[in-house]
Amino acid sequence: MKPWFNERVCALFRSNWQHTLTYWSVFFSFGLCVAFLGPTILDLRCQTQSSLQEITLVFFSQQFFLFIGSTIGGFFSKTLVNSLSALAVSTLIISLVFAIIPLCQKLLLLAFALAVSGLAMGIIDTISNLQLVKMYQKDSTVFLQALHFFVGLGALMSPLIADPFLSESNCVIGNSSINTTSLTHLRNTLAGRQMHNVSNVHLHTEGEVVTNVSYAFWIMALINLPVPIAIFILMYRERLFMCSSPSRRLLDGDILAMNTWGATGHSEDIGLQKQGPKSHIELFSCCLLGNMQGLPLSFFGIHILGGLVLFFSDGIVGSYTGFIYTYAVAPPMNLPHKTAGYLTCVFWVAITVGRLSAIPLSYRFKPVKLLIVSQVGVIVTLLLLLIFSNSSVFLFIGTCSLGLFISSIFPCMLALTEDILEYNGCATTVLVTSAGMGEMLLQVLVGSVMHNRGSFSFLLCGMIFGCMGLIFFILLFFVQHNHKKFTEVLPNNPPVERLEENGIKTCSGTILNSWEISERKASIEPEQ
Repeated sequence: MKPWFNERVCALFRSNWQHTLTYWSVFFSFGLCVAFLGPTILDLRCQTQSSLQEITLVFFSQQFFLFIGSTIGGFFSKTLVNSLSALAVSTLIISLVFAIIPLCQKLLLLAFALAVSGLAMGIIDTISNLQLVKMYQKDSTVFLQALHFFVGLGALMSPLIADPFLSESNCVIGNSSINTTSLTHLRNTLAGRQMHNVSNVHLHTEGEVVTNVSYAFWIMALINLPVPIAIFILMYRERLFMCSSPSRRLLDGDILAMNTWGATGHSEDIGLQKQGPKSHIELFSCCLLGNMQGLPLSFFGIHILGGLVLFFSDGIVGSYTGFIYTYAVAPPMNLPHKTAGYLTCVFWVAITVGRLSAIPLSYRFKPVKLLIVSQVGVIVTLLLLLIFSNSSVFLFIGTCSLGLFISSIFPCMLALTEDILEYNGCATTVLVTSAGMGEMLLQVLVGSVMHNRGSFSFLLCGMIFGCMGLIFFILLFFVQHNHKKFTEVLPNNPPVERLEENGIKTCSGTILNSWEISERKASIEPEQ
């Protein structure tokens, strides 16, 4: 068990604090974009003077291009220059989209703007996770937990900023038949992407538009603007612009990682560093046909199983935030609309608090232990929600518990998988893409099942997804042992017994960081 205070991790952070804070702030921009669309969707309908059926197309536009962005994000991570440039452009695009949304009077223009923001979000998601894993490697769990905490923080702030500017009545003058209560219900229903629940609701599309939601988007644009500015300042200080002196330019994250421990006073050997962990130089480079010779099936199995675990865990997050309101207002719960509307906020608060509390826990416990607790906690919570399905009090307790347990699965799973695969560069892109796919597809599946089978199927679907995630995690645990046996016999890996005899303990087959290489060399050289 690790102590609460780890001098080595603190030294790593001191060496890379500017880059780390940059990636954290970038994920705050990502969080702002995650949750703004649901509360503002009715005002955007009035702005574009479109029907309810038409306006929900913007949900698909943003989510689909977020998936595409997360898939292609790895192409921009070949060097630190490309990574920071892509992040700067993406965060700047997000601010521009926030500023432009109030000017989009046509539905197609709004859908295009949200598609561009979704593409930028996907690129941010992949690059930020990938660069932090590359930078900290075996110690990345702590920093990934903090990274995903900022997503929750941004997702909490976005609806709070928008709330004072939302219309309390129909924002197209000409329809006075809808009251404030039904408007709140309709807004929460639309946030769950449930088109079948609003197919019979008809609102006027012609008339005078009265909405102040534009101010909310302009405020979010200003709040987000310091993020791309900070990235450009960091690039200037690191001399990463094309006009800067190439002799002092940081070429990629590997050089940054090599210098990490050297800044703390330890000597390093360049020749040994070159034999260090593979970098994320090329997207899926470890899976190219020419490199497949000699790779075991466990190598591909770990990618697939890790992706499936996140496919179902992020699918639970997406479907729970999308449909918990609809489940709460339907029988047997029959909660008031205003009370049920708090459930989504409670869930996001629990996720944010869970990721914040997981930061110190990551110092002391390995990712696999945190994952076991999280997976079991999710299953037990969903089971209790099924058992006490008639209790409105336990619905709030269970929502809070589910958010706490599921919050750390993504960062822990990412750190664990990359550690198993020796930081070869494939895992991050595969896992981020799989998580995005699960959030997109399982939301559609849950909505369809609830429409056909009733609201009770919502918790049943969540239980099935949780069990599937646990099954694939157990399979990953066993495949990991087979992969470890394969890496132990590779000629490039030093025997574990040899390292332990010299006072260094490490996982079998794990390629060491530069600081570990220097320590290993210092401990072995006296014997030679």
